[in-house]
Amino acid sequence: MNEIINFLTMALALVIAVIGHEIMHGFVAKLFGDLTASEEGRLSINPIKHIDIVGTIIFPIFLYLSQKLAGSSSPILFGWAKPVPVNMFVVIRNGGYLAGTAVSLAGVVYNFLLAITASFILHLNVELPIIINYLLLYTIIINIILMVFNLLPIPPLDGANAIRYTANFFGNRSIGYFFDKIEKFGMIILLIILFTPLQHSIFQPAWSLIQSLLTP
Repeated sequence: MNEIINFLTMALALVIAVIGHEIMHGFVAKLFGDLTASEEGRLSINPIKHIDIVGTIIFPIFLYLSQKLAGSSSPILFGWAKPVPVNMFVVIRNGGYLAGTAVSLAGVVYNFLLAITASFILHLNVELPIIINYLLLYTIIINIILMVFNLLPIPPLDGANAIRYTANFFGNRSIGYFFDKIEKFGMIILLIILFTPLQHSIFQPAWSLIQSLLTP
């Protein structure tokens, strides 16, 4: 029974994390005059509009089962939602390159604030149902992992986009050209990170931050 509660709360935490992440991209873009996401109904909190069959369902389940088969006693779900459409031309036209940086970082800021909020509630030391405690725990873990992962300077991740637009603001276009060249290899690089020992060194900052949020 605990295993079922564990998985379901982890899945709920993942859905809240990835869907909110994508909505925030569209919401901040809207602040700079881009109505694309709004007009397509992608600022809705209805999960059906955001679920990606592969990224939100198949990949997380595959990752969870592969960790269990590998003997992990505490597997973690990871995934993504359907990207919210953003017209970056409109955003930059209205707000400049730093507006593009703001849109790029909107999702990771959401993930960080969600993790901080969950940590605060967890440390109130009030009696909560076990399912809520599980949800708060996984909200911290999943959101911090998503934040750190998305900040990696690998296109098409948010970190690469933020660096691109910030560099453009300072008149440096060479970084953007470099990201354009390696973007076709981006998914391969990310899979190598996720399924090799590289993940331990890459995600070490995430685990350190998670520990600090979980420790009173």
